[in-house]
Amino acid sequence: MKWLLPSYHKSNGNTRRLGQHLIVLIPYLWLILLFLIPFIIVFKISFSVQEVAIPPYASLLAYNTDLNQLSIFINFTNYQEMFEQFGSSLLSELNPFNFVAKIAHSDHLYEFLNQQNLITSGQNIYIKAYISSIYYALLATFFCLLMGYPIAYAITKAKAKYRNILLLLVMLPFWTSFLLRVYAWMSLLSMNGITNQLLRDISLFLSNLLGTTISIGPWDMFYNEFSLILVLVYTYLPFMILPLYTQLIKIDPKLIEAAADLGAKHFKTFTQITWPLSKPGVIAGSMLVFIPAVGEYVVPELVGGSENLMIGKVLWQAFFDQNNWPLASAIAVIMIAILIIPLILHHRSENKRRLGEAK
Repeated sequence: MKWLLPSYHKSNGNTRRLGQHLIVLIPYLWLILLFLIPFIIVFKISFSVQEVAIPPYASLLAYNTDLNQLSIFINFTNYQEMFEQFGSSLLSELNPFNFVAKIAHSDHLYEFLNQQNLITSGQNIYIKAYISSIYYALLATFFCLLMGYPIAYAITKAKAKYRNILLLLVMLPFWTSFLLRVYAWMSLLSMNGITNQLLRDISLFLSNLLGTTISIGPWDMFYNEFSLILVLVYTYLPFMILPLYTQLIKIDPKLIEAAADLGAKHFKTFTQITWPLSKPGVIAGSMLVFIPAVGEYVVPELVGGSENLMIGKVLWQAFFDQNNWPLASAIAVIMIAILIIPLILHHRSENKRRLGEAK
């Protein structure tokens, strides 16, 4: 029977390797079917021309049966339209004086800065939408990190029997429809909403109590940057908390105890041990918040207002309102190219971290 053992082990090893390859193959098939193939289709449509047809774009290939010739028609107009006045529009969006005049909401300040030739202008709506999307996504990521890190840290410090309950509370909003949650914020933040109604009731109560007129509110909390950032942070906060918790729970408590024994204060222990060891979770959580927030459509449409333009809304208008699939495809291709940049940077930082750990 011993002569059968080598072949048995060899067969068992081949089966194991085959199983490993199949496990690795599943996510690659998922990416190919749900990302690569749709992206290739969208990329192809972006070089076509809009037509009144179904589908509403011209084919890139045309075969002439008389000449027995295959022709390829590639149109760059969609990309040229998005890059018109690129320099002036980019400078206009990045100009700090334009930003100050915008947040101040003062026509006098705008006129003064304009007279000093400090205000720049650009008419490219796509550059404005891309810059605004990145700006709002970065703000949402920052506030999610600012709020999510203490929450994740507190969960890791809780007793083991309470951690699952606390994590369940974090994930509880996912049990409700995303659209319903956004509509709930609309009823909370609108001028005649629950919050302003509560402020009016408090004002009336204090006026009757003190015998003088006290006015609190109403506050303009809806259809502006405040409501946009607030709902974005609310929506994506769990995506920041969960990766942070996963990374923080891995930190060996003995390291914290050793730092305390050596006389390190809480702040120094955090900056020297906790924060560096939690950086992978910070990066992962930031990516999970930033990437979907850049292309968000529902939140800007329902609570952001017309002035706070984001690229998801521009994409929707090009695709459905204008029925211009080639232009919408070009907008989507450039947006994906922008989102690939942080993914590449994250991949490089992870490789450097692994190489550092290996050494």
